[in-house]
Amino acid sequence: MKQRPFRAARGPLSLALLATLSAGVLSGGAAIALDQQAGTAHPALWPQLRSPLKPDPKLEARIDALLARMSPEEKVGQVVQADIASVTPDDLKTYRLGSILAGGSSDPGGQYNAPASAWLALADDFYAASMDTSGGKYNAIPVIFGVDAVHGHNNVVGATLFPHNIGLGATHDPALMGQIAQATAAEMRATGIDWTFAPTLAVPQDDRWGRTYEGYSENPDVVRAYAGPLIQGLQGKPGSKDFLKGAHVVATAKHFLADGGTFEGRDQGDARIDEATLRDVHGAGYPPALKAGVQAVMVSFSSWNGVKMSGNASLLDAVLKQRMGFDGFVVSDWNGHASVPGGSRENCVPAFVAGVDMIMAPDTWKGCYEHLLAAEKGHALPAGRLDEAVRRILRVKFRAGMFEAGKPSTRGVAGRFDLLGSAEHRAIARRAVRESLVLLKNNGGVLPLDPRAKLLVAGDGADDMMMQSGGWTLSWQGTGLKPEDFPHAQTIAAALREQVARAGGQVELAADGHYTHKPDAAVVVFGETPYAEFQGDLKVLAYRPGDDRDLKLLRKLKAEGIPVVAVFLSGRPLWMNREINAADAFVAAWLPGSEGGGVADVLLRDAAGKVQHDFRGTLSYSWPRTAVQTPLNVGQPGYDPQFAYGYGLTYAKPASVPALSEDAGMDLASLGAQTFFERGTPATGWTLRVQSVVGKPRTLSQPSGQRDAPDVAIAPVDYKAQEDAWKITWKQAGEIALLAPRPLDLVRETNGNVMLRVTLRVDAAPSQPGAELFLECGPGCSASLPIDTALAQAPRGTWGTLGIPLKCFAARNAQMGQVTAPLGWRMPAGTVLSVHEVGLGTEAQHVLDCAVK
Repeated sequence: MKQRPFRAARGPLSLALLATLSAGVLSGGAAIALDQQAGTAHPALWPQLRSPLKPDPKLEARIDALLARMSPEEKVGQVVQADIASVTPDDLKTYRLGSILAGGSSDPGGQYNAPASAWLALADDFYAASMDTSGGKYNAIPVIFGVDAVHGHNNVVGATLFPHNIGLGATHDPALMGQIAQATAAEMRATGIDWTFAPTLAVPQDDRWGRTYEGYSENPDVVRAYAGPLIQGLQGKPGSKDFLKGAHVVATAKHFLADGGTFEGRDQGDARIDEATLRDVHGAGYPPALKAGVQAVMVSFSSWNGVKMSGNASLLDAVLKQRMGFDGFVVSDWNGHASVPGGSRENCVPAFVAGVDMIMAPDTWKGCYEHLLAAEKGHALPAGRLDEAVRRILRVKFRAGMFEAGKPSTRGVAGRFDLLGSAEHRAIARRAVRESLVLLKNNGGVLPLDPRAKLLVAGDGADDMMMQSGGWTLSWQGTGLKPEDFPHAQTIAAALREQVARAGGQVELAADGHYTHKPDAAVVVFGETPYAEFQGDLKVLAYRPGDDRDLKLLRKLKAEGIPVVAVFLSGRPLWMNREINAADAFVAAWLPGSEGGGVADVLLRDAAGKVQHDFRGTLSYSWPRTAVQTPLNVGQPGYDPQFAYGYGLTYAKPASVPALSEDAGMDLASLGAQTFFERGTPATGWTLRVQSVVGKPRTLSQPSGQRDAPDVAIAPVDYKAQEDAWKITWKQAGEIALLAPRPLDLVRETNGNVMLRVTLRVDAAPSQPGAELFLECGPGCSASLPIDTALAQAPRGTWGTLGIPLKCFAARNAQMGQVTAPLGWRMPAGTVLSVHEVGLGTEAQHVLDCAVK
């Protein structure tokens, strides 16, 4: 065996060593050569920084003493993080894990609506387990608990929900960011949580990216201005007595680096840019975050010029830790280590060698732990690398006073559940909503509205807290929620009704726009349905291509002589010139969160007829002129948006917007026709109908709340990415059907060689006959295909593509010109299928024989 390379226990990995190591190591300790040509940073080009926290010899001595007492097993435990859905307090007693997290859909007891007390109790349970020494066998090292508190403490029922970052960027108000961060930290501490995976310092450059709303702006100057106040609001001021303590939490700057610069706006994609752009645009928020004392940095899933960030030692160690002086710890994203060359979901060694100090292995933590322990004992890790990572984690825990603080329920404001959705915090959020609204159009001075008049409030977003709050709200995708899940919140419709009633006016709420008495004006609230991450990625910047229900509603009301105010809820600017033309006034409200009152404050005059609050928000993202105008960013050559960065009308300075071109730049009818279900979500406007042999049918757009359904249970599962497929378990005989938002004309496709293409996995074939595929084509029209033999012959637990020729349905008298449900499954009890994608195509691994019985 080769001698282990030497390095000091406290010193950083040498650049020479990094250059010879891969983003990982193979079994037996063989190193993979790091590509020096592509995706390798040059540290001298980056800013030279130092930690704002002065060296603390006493603290480092405590770390030295603890490290000397720790076994290899304890050290490895400190660098592995598990999700609460896959780990128990008892596990910590054995594996001594240093951290746990609650992912976007992980909650105490598996209840998405678990009360605040359950969160605090769970934090106490994990803490107690981490401090259990088993009679002196282990060291007592407090566990740190992290969550994605990205627009408030959004995992917990009753918390204040602030606007998502895209809306906050429109306020251009750094001081407000500090107040929001401080309020969020206090609500987190009330429930026993001490670490947030926020703020996001991405600078999105292509709005097709599903995480665009997580970025404050396309302009790095905004992100640079926000980073410091956000970090200090969450953590407190470095050197102060309450730094990381009391009502403050550990913050995370993420996602390092260029997550918002990936090619074609693809989530977890590749940023093909030069190093100057990487530094000056996508790295803009990191120097101020480091100067503010941020204690954690999360690595992006994405790549830079072909090299995965989680395996990029030149950036993680040579730039971030050495050149920029970061002395906290680096944490990976959800199983991000799996994509690093030489690694896998269970093998996290390559990412760890590259500089990731804490491996987020939510459901693969045991494999990660075992691989790291074997690598350390087998001398496959660079000498001192494990101690360095543990030192960084312990440093943060000591700085946060976690060793002295006692169990979470005894710390600071813990148990102060009155802080959740408190009047003070909601007032901050309401102000943020007011300042985030951007007025794109106000022809004829329709706004502000007279609250003494008769108003119609319409649109599917008017009285819907899910649409108002977006993703990362009580669940990862922000779907499957009920009104009672928002006890302190107010929808836009409720806020308008409250203020209008107080002024003596009248409000009629009708989502479909059908009113009893003709109103003096109509407010139509509509927009994107909730999504998170890659499930929100778009091919073009078109709003609901092929689904013009909102446009029809606007035009209908306008044709009836009613002044129309459009309020658009979205996670990004979208091409929607037709909708803007159809409205007299158009407001970009983004994803405002729990305080619908902030919208009403600006749209309505007061009872005396005076303006309550003028519009202050201006675009922090450029608004596209066509559906294909992307990437579109201020300062780029040929910059020609529909509404430029910084645009925003006010009551004080009115302007009229002429009719906009309704040329989308492409044939919108061609969009969405080929894929009906992908990456774990139905296409825009599509739903899933579930019907068992007993009970009433239900329609779904997400699997939230269906995991334990007694008839047909549906749960998200991982295939190529996190929760990008649905696992469907028929506990009772029943059917599911994928419903189109409008009838499809598939005659041309049927006459060709087109087939339904399904990417699926057969987990359990039916044990009794009766399995069928079916297609529906309007009332009384359907066609079925028996598939018992096909399912029986399919390999178990293996993903593949099944093709069903459309001609098979046509031969069974389906009317292919009016297909309302292109695919349905009618299955006996005991069948279990996982589905990743459903669409049209001409090729598949396995093609169904129409004659199969």
